[in-house]
Amino acid sequence: MTLEPLPHELRIGIDIGGTFTDFVVYNPENRTTKSFKLLSTPNDPAEAVLDGLDQIYRTQPTLQNVSNDPQEDQAEQNDRWLHVLHGSTVATNALLERKGARTALITTAGFRDVLKIGRQNRPELYNLTADSPTPLIPGELRFEIDERVDHLGQVLEAINPEQVIELIPKLRALDVSSVAVCFLFSFLQPAHEQIAAEYLRQAGFNVSVSSDILPEYREYERMSTTVVNAYVSPVLDGYLSRLESAFEQSGRIVHLRVMQSNGGIISPGDASRYSVRCILSGPAGGVVGSQFVAEQVFQYSSRDEAKTEGEARRLRAITFDMGGTSTDVSLIDGVPQVTTEAQVGGCPIQIPMLDIHSIGAGGGSIAIVDAGGALRVGPQSAGAVPGPACYGRGNLPTVTDANLVLGRLVAKYFLGGKMVLDTERAHQALASVGKQLALNAVETAQGIVEIVNAHMERALRVISVERGYDPQYFSLLSFGGAGGLHAADLARGLGIPEVLVPPMASTLSAFGMLTADVVKDYTRTVMLTGDTPWKDIESLLRPLVERGLKEVRDEGIAASEMNVERYLDIRYRGQSYELTIPFSAQFKSDFHEEHRRTYGYARPDAPLEVVNLRVKSVGRVQAPSLETIPMSTPEPYEAYLEEREVVFSSGALKVPCYKAELLRPGNVISGPALVVRADTTVLIPPPDTAEVDVYNNLLISIGKN
Repeated sequence: MTLEPLPHELRIGIDIGGTFTDFVVYNPENRTTKSFKLLSTPNDPAEAVLDGLDQIYRTQPTLQNVSNDPQEDQAEQNDRWLHVLHGSTVATNALLERKGARTALITTAGFRDVLKIGRQNRPELYNLTADSPTPLIPGELRFEIDERVDHLGQVLEAINPEQVIELIPKLRALDVSSVAVCFLFSFLQPAHEQIAAEYLRQAGFNVSVSSDILPEYREYERMSTTVVNAYVSPVLDGYLSRLESAFEQSGRIVHLRVMQSNGGIISPGDASRYSVRCILSGPAGGVVGSQFVAEQVFQYSSRDEAKTEGEARRLRAITFDMGGTSTDVSLIDGVPQVTTEAQVGGCPIQIPMLDIHSIGAGGGSIAIVDAGGALRVGPQSAGAVPGPACYGRGNLPTVTDANLVLGRLVAKYFLGGKMVLDTERAHQALASVGKQLALNAVETAQGIVEIVNAHMERALRVISVERGYDPQYFSLLSFGGAGGLHAADLARGLGIPEVLVPPMASTLSAFGMLTADVVKDYTRTVMLTGDTPWKDIESLLRPLVERGLKEVRDEGIAASEMNVERYLDIRYRGQSYELTIPFSAQFKSDFHEEHRRTYGYARPDAPLEVVNLRVKSVGRVQAPSLETIPMSTPEPYEAYLEEREVVFSSGALKVPCYKAELLRPGNVISGPALVVRADTTVLIPPPDTAEVDVYNNLLISIGKN
């Protein structure tokens, strides 16, 4: 079954967020892209997805009169195919909320508490009583087996299958449904894990095996990653199975693919087996979409030529995704940054993931006055239910309510007028908080915005300044439903000269899934000296390369669209952590250069150690085509809607309000101004200036107050 879109096959990107579920529909026949949002359904995320697909079917003539008749002409059936690329927070929420499957761990005798002990890193350096995160699997569900393999992969003590068989009734009695199997040095000798897994699967358990999930050394990180997979896989599998069952019952022909945390897509079967790879699937879609948009802009824009010599023409963007529940930030330096040292919900996850930093700050973040009398914002969120006070179903004061009270949101234009906001209710909610601080509703709203901006600016510094990147050489790419209201002020605080807001900003994560390739990662621990001949390393990489090509081909990708990237994890002998370097004949000099760039020094005379081999297999999928639009005049007269009062830190100002859908390339808007789109609003504070480019992106030049 091919992944390439057929002539009449709609491609649909779907991203489930904490407040809204986003849909982007691309028709390759006429190259049109449309998007819409539905409120998420936290109790059953599939409900919003299925409602959205029903809406798409009702509005697409070629999808009407769907038939289950197997005799129907195949060409006619092709007209009704949907190609769905889906990112979901189902696995993420199961981990963060500790609502995964009841999971047991089986490990080598003497090592059941590795999951609890971890690395003994102190989460709070100066707190003598700080608690480490509670492990996903409690002590009573961690079991030991008598088996042992040494550091060379030699069997010291063979596994006794009878011990596994004896465990099965105990696991059933404890109501266990999923089992993680992680034996010592199984990445060198996986046979013992496979034997145990076979008995457990025959008994009906969902089983995750560390030599399949993460065949690398470092027993704690390998165990933690495997346990996370076992914990969330039944949840994601149940969700995906429900979707596929609903598709089948409806008679619809749907090609479903799932977004991974590494920025690639995989089949539902692989996503169910390796759910740990989908922990950050939604935010990853945003980073991939940002890369796509930034490449288009940088190709046609000469703005970056004004940067210092050596900095020009390099695609550099900091992504800023502010949704209803959280803010996700990442950095693109030519390509998105990848990490194997992620932590989600206090659990180390060592598989390759896009380097995304998330905080609990979004439009739905709740404002409270703490016990010390200070105003706090987040990380708790009002979510979709009951939502911000202005949604009319609750009284929780949130960031969205603050923006509405400050005039930065226009109630009658919210969601294109389909969901009118309750301004009076927002005032009342903020006034109740402000009363505790001797502030009125407007003053409280200003405080809320300043606090949430401080949280988000700190997050942006984590992935830029704290990692050695100077923000002045980057553009801030703003998206998410709430991002446009805060982006310009954040850019000013960080010294970023430009903000880029794409027309699909509110649904960019869903759009990014339409641009994602099939990506599969493979790794193998080898522990070689740096003197190992290049040809010998190439031979060791070959089985991973062959496996990667086969599995991408199995996803329906043509050989001409496949690409394999090879990497080495290298360190100076005696170091604890490695740098990932592209594999080539000059990998040693490349390592020294990267070590100097990362840590400020290099030791060309020191012996090297090649720890892991890595292969990234990519199957290119045809991305949506964005057409350029002819330039117009600078004056945005046709887009003008009204003038309204907006409160800034300097006071209230009368500002013009423009309809984004009526703006044309070449239009220039001087701040202060509001740009209102059906699914988001962009604030242009004074003294900033915005210009519309040939893709209808809004490029905001940041001035200095």
